Amino acid sequence: MAEKEDLKGMGPTDIKEAHYELSPETTASTSFTQDARATLSPSPTETTPALANQESLSQTSTNPTPTYKVYKRRFFGLGQLVLLNIIVSWDWISFAPVSKSSAEYFNRSESVINWLSTVFLFAFCVAAPVTIYTLNKSGPKASIITAACLLLVGNWVRYGGARTSHFGVVMFGQILVGLAQPFVLSAPTRYSDLWFSERGRVSATAVASLANPFGAALGQLINPFWVTDASDIPNMVLYVSIISSVACIPSFFIPSAPPTPASASASHTLNREPLNIRASVSKLSRSIGFWLIFLPFSVYVGLFNSISSLLNQMLEPYGYSETQAGIAGAILILVGLVFAAISSPLIDRYKFYLIFIKLAVPVIALSYLVFIWAPSDSSIVYAYVVCGVLGAASFGLVPVALEYLVEIHHPLGPEVGSTLSWAGGQLLGGIFIIIQSALKEGRTAHPPYNLRKALIFQAVVGMVVMPLPLCLNLFGRKVRSKRLEVDKMAVTRT
Repeated sequence: MAEKEDLKGMGPTDIKEAHYELSPETTASTSFTQDARATLSPSPTETTPALANQESLSQTSTNPTPTYKVYKRRFFGLGQLVLLNIIVSWDWISFAPVSKSSAEYFNRSESVINWLSTVFLFAFCVAAPVTIYTLNKSGPKASIITAACLLLVGNWVRYGGARTSHFGVVMFGQILVGLAQPFVLSAPTRYSDLWFSERGRVSATAVASLANPFGAALGQLINPFWVTDASDIPNMVLYVSIISSVACIPSFFIPSAPPTPASASASHTLNREPLNIRASVSKLSRSIGFWLIFLPFSVYVGLFNSISSLLNQMLEPYGYSETQAGIAGAILILVGLVFAAISSPLIDRYKFYLIFIKLAVPVIALSYLVFIWAPSDSSIVYAYVVCGVLGAASFGLVPVALEYLVEIHHPLGPEVGSTLSWAGGQLLGGIFIIIQSALKEGRTAHPPYNLRKALIFQAVVGMVVMPLPLCLNLFGRKVRSKRLEVDKMAVTRT
């Protein structure tokens, strides 16, 4: 009689739902029957559509209407990602702004000093498969802790080598720090997908990802002031090591995952089983949309890495000082950060991913073309202006391209496309540094040791890949923002 009373007044659809909940195929226990009665009790907040879509929106929830919530604690983990990305990039660029002093201290050529930056980039590629596995199986916290441990060890190994003038030890420490980079550089898309809703994902990815070049800007700007003589190199490495150690400590205290998902798509990420990584990579490799974004992203990240490492050597032959070159590098990065801080919230709000990509890519390519004449200009202002434009377009593109890859390939794990894209950029960055260093002119050139051929090389490469992202949605099947569609569908259903 009690059950009949509970079902009294319900329509055919509701009775069908009730039969499903109370059927023997679901359970035969008396306790579940009592729970089912409670679930079917009339409530002013419950509606039939919410009940009908309960399983598709939140398989683990016992409530008819899933509850999505963002937590303030998400900013603690985001802040730690920012810190580690700053430190790992500062480590990478440590010797490039003071390449002449470093070469004198270690009694090596500047080309050999360039290998401290190059080997760092190649180390990323070595650690990339482990990074994907860690992010996929254990989540962002495990990845962050791994990076912190490698940074702690690597920095103090570098200092020991610098203090004893042992270049090989410094190189080994640099490799350890390089192995740490993918664990924090590939984590932002996975972290923002887990902790942030669709209203804040691009901004969160931007803050964490662009902290990496911000660390390079700090190195470009600060390291030349710390090194006024070749004998100051060990002290410079010591200062960076101390800062790195302090920044790593909070990594061990960040939360691993939110108590409840931030959105419908985040619910999938939070509750899913670890993905088959090989199958995910195979699926990405068959996606035209992936290649049209992956290739230009990798090339432009690689060019950015090479110009950041060689900027000092590009400008010095024309009479500019290490300090002026450091300022140019800082402008390259700081202007980009400011622009990204403005553009990312707008993209979060209006979701114009593809339009922004198609606008930013030509600006980047043209900036590399115009930069050919920057070092030889009589005024350093030319270089400053071009660096500012290049930085704005490059930094604006990074989080948008990464998030767009996640959008169009949902429900594949965000860490797969992100790590592959960054690995491509680091690999090409190392290759570009080697090629451009080999293109340096000799002592008899005018001016001696200039990198004009290297400037032409980077401009040509930048222009060649420019048309690729412009082809998105012009031919064949249209790419869709699948993750955004899931979130919109959840809103309309509730």
